[in-house]
Amino acid sequence: MKMKTAQTSTKLWAIIPAAGSGRRFSATELKQYQPLLGKTVLEHSVERLNHLPLQGYVLAIAENDTLAQTLPLACVERAHFCLGGLERVDSVLNALNYLLTIADEQDYVLVHDAARPCVTTDNLTSLVDCAVQLQCSAILAVPVRDTLKKVANQCIETTVDRSHLWQAQTPQIAQIGLLKRAIEQALAAHVAITDEASALEWCGYDVTVVAGRSDNLKITFPEDLVLASLILTAQQESH
Repeated sequence: MKMKTAQTSTKLWAIIPAAGSGRRFSATELKQYQPLLGKTVLEHSVERLNHLPLQGYVLAIAENDTLAQTLPLACVERAHFCLGGLERVDSVLNALNYLLTIADEQDYVLVHDAARPCVTTDNLTSLVDCAVQLQCSAILAVPVRDTLKKVANQCIETTVDRSHLWQAQTPQIAQIGLLKRAIEQALAAHVAITDEASALEWCGYDVTVVAGRSDNLKITFPEDLVLASLILTAQQESH
């Protein structure tokens, strides 16, 4: 079911960086192409994004990727492909440059992990509505639940106050031109960019946090596939 956001006149695009090697998952297998309930992980992630009224989505893929363009992706007429980069941020920047050949720099773009297949339509809609209504950049995130320890050489140094800590998720949303400029400026200053928000933060732009859900799992290790299968099954049964 396609959901309408509160601001349907705003043009929305999406970027899915899918050129990474995912070394924590496997030295040889790409996590985005692992089977999950009859589809690849990537197909699930793309399908979730397309519950929004996207103008199109860009997959940034590796040069030797021969699989992505053969998949039965959701709303394949909206699909675009570009060459990814060495790091995630490079893939995102390549995709932003590609988008600016077909989109306006004031359009909004959601950047979503290829291996995050369980994001809900309600969360997607809330994120877009927040960004458009407040004219801001925004991310999904959840408060940190567990006690956090600072560790050195496998010994605890101190317990970290978690009262103001949130765990960042994706999608993360911003205007195309703003995000491109922020990433370029941060890269030029050799800032470590772990997600889109970190580039925006470094440039001094406000980024709003929208409460996400703990089941918006990012597949990182092989055992996460089992958990993702359980989450997707439970989500389907609840509708």
